[in-house]
Amino acid sequence: MHTGLHGRGALFDTDPPGLASRLVGLRPYQLRATPYEHPEEPPFVVFAGGRGLGKTAVLLALREAYRGHTPVALIDGEERQFGAPPPDRPAESWSPVGQALTTAAEQLAEPVKGAGRIGFPRLSSGLLAVAAGGWSDRDVPRIRQEAERILLLSETESWLSGFAGRWVSKVISKLVASMSGTGPVVEPIIEATLEAFAEGVSPAHRRLRRAAGWYRDYPNAGGSPKLALILLSRHFRAGGDSRRHAERHLVRALLADLDDAYSGVVQRSHRRGRPVLLIDNVQEPAGLGLLEPVLRDRADGIKDQAVFFAALRGYAHPALRNAGRLALPETARGTDWRPGATPSSRALLVPLPPLTPDDTLHIMDTASNGAGPAAPAVVPPQLPHATHRLTGGSPLGITLLAASVRQNLTEGADSLGTLLTADIAPHEDQAGRPAYQELLGRLVPGGRLDELTVLAAAHDRDSACSLAQSRLPEDFGASGVLDLEERLASEGWATAAGQFVGDPFLRALLLLRLHHDDTGHERWRAVHRALVDHYQDLADTSPADSDRYRLHHELALGKADFAVAQLRDTFPGSDTRAWLSSLLFIASAPYYHAHDPDGRDFEGPDHRASVALGRTDATHRPPAGVDAVLHLRVRRLLHAVWQLTDPLVLPDPRVAERLRFELEQLSNLRPAGNALLWRASRDWPSDALAGRPLRVPDDEDGGR
Repeated sequence: MHTGLHGRGALFDTDPPGLASRLVGLRPYQLRATPYEHPEEPPFVVFAGGRGLGKTAVLLALREAYRGHTPVALIDGEERQFGAPPPDRPAESWSPVGQALTTAAEQLAEPVKGAGRIGFPRLSSGLLAVAAGGWSDRDVPRIRQEAERILLLSETESWLSGFAGRWVSKVISKLVASMSGTGPVVEPIIEATLEAFAEGVSPAHRRLRRAAGWYRDYPNAGGSPKLALILLSRHFRAGGDSRRHAERHLVRALLADLDDAYSGVVQRSHRRGRPVLLIDNVQEPAGLGLLEPVLRDRADGIKDQAVFFAALRGYAHPALRNAGRLALPETARGTDWRPGATPSSRALLVPLPPLTPDDTLHIMDTASNGAGPAAPAVVPPQLPHATHRLTGGSPLGITLLAASVRQNLTEGADSLGTLLTADIAPHEDQAGRPAYQELLGRLVPGGRLDELTVLAAAHDRDSACSLAQSRLPEDFGASGVLDLEERLASEGWATAAGQFVGDPFLRALLLLRLHHDDTGHERWRAVHRALVDHYQDLADTSPADSDRYRLHHELALGKADFAVAQLRDTFPGSDTRAWLSSLLFIASAPYYHAHDPDGRDFEGPDHRASVALGRTDATHRPPAGVDAVLHLRVRRLLHAVWQLTDPLVLPDPRVAERLRFELEQLSNLRPAGNALLWRASRDWPSDALAGRPLRVPDDEDGGR
């Protein structure tokens, strides 16, 4: 695999050939042919997943793998050019789909090794008829510009050859001349176009005439290409379902032009593989306007040989309701895909998986080796494991953290917290900014970042609404909470019980931003105090749940005594499984700086390891009347779990060993829960050091 991507071998492998090779008929970066897996009809492949999983990177790698070897086009449905018509173009003669077809055809037309340009006369005829619907203002310079771009799509000669330019200028002059008077221009434009296509006896002119005649089968055209193009333009201007009907024929025209370029013995001998169309953000109008017509036509028996790879944000879409589904590794040797009767069954949905710990290790090793001659000797050995734990295998997160390693490791940034707060410059010509800001800029674009930053501290809709009421503007309210909740789900972010922002990586970044929101960390403290008050108010109706949530936020403010007291007092009589679960939840409180006794932050060393290792026992006085030994043991245990589960620090092996010891000692005090505590004493230290989340042992585990 030459892409530089990790964990995507099922797509890019060449020996044996991966999914791309088998569908395109060419191995990536090679002119070496591969038998088609689906010779009659390839599936419309859609890579699915949330932000940061590398969907765009996969499409870019596919473009690089096949550019110059077979026709390739890449469009991004979120690009500005597909959002609205240019200022001087009437909306009734423009659509995201028309713009996408023009952009894709311009890329597909480029010559490839062994074959010249592809012409798109069918598509250009239709696009010209559509554009003419917006030429009623007689803006001749704009008309010339639009007509030239469209007509050049029909040319198989190089744009720089001179012939193409002279022919296009001649046709445009004829089009402009046909617009004399004040009446509608669509019909005279179409007449002038068909006349220009009819002139001459060269192969190029025969191709143009054949392309114009292709429209004679348009519904209600009565076999007349002229009437067909007039109807096409009229339907496009009408909008709604009529426009979608016209756009479907324009998409069909592009694919017919592509098939024409591969027809005949001579053409096939010069062109290897299949043409490739790549659509990023296919859920946007420009993307759906290509996906849905292709699927419908294929279901109706209108075949084409183009290979589509698209990227979908999220994991489902109504247009893909009956699509086949396969995990990416399952596509490595064969898909066993069979289309059904519905249009959406012609698609194959392939969720992109997160990277593995081994992938993370390789990426971080490469980054550290590039940080300088002394870097490999000082890279903390647990950094790759901790990186994978923090990011959950997010390719974007791992890649940007690797960039921070390259740029900041030699400056002393040796923990994930410092790597995230250190500046990185994604490109040499760009100014740097903190890595966590760069990540959030890509993971949460489009506004509402400030509100989501506050709500990241919440645990459910009720606590989020409470926060919105106390800490966000009045016009945000419960409706804003519901809107953000829906947005997180639609973009494929995971949900998790007990967290409003379910994805741990995104939540860690948002809470880091909340902490650095102001120099005095006032907003951080205000948000956590508001949640302490919220759960204090719920104490009468749900005491158990409200207690642990309240203690979680007290701990985030640096106040550990409340949590220690609760865990100490409930240890003797509570269910061991519930007690361990509460310990893990309370100790998952975020921690970004040391805290003074009043909960204020100050720049100083992380004190949790000192407490966990018992170094502060001599100066800490347990409250009167409590079991001092149990009190100190619970205090050490809480701080050990707090440090070892912190996603932004590297787990301390000494603390892990102390965690093992404290759990062992507690198991001696609870015969009924001995097995669970003993199992935790074995699992938790090794899981923490390996970058795995800590979990309460199962009953089967406890019995081992």
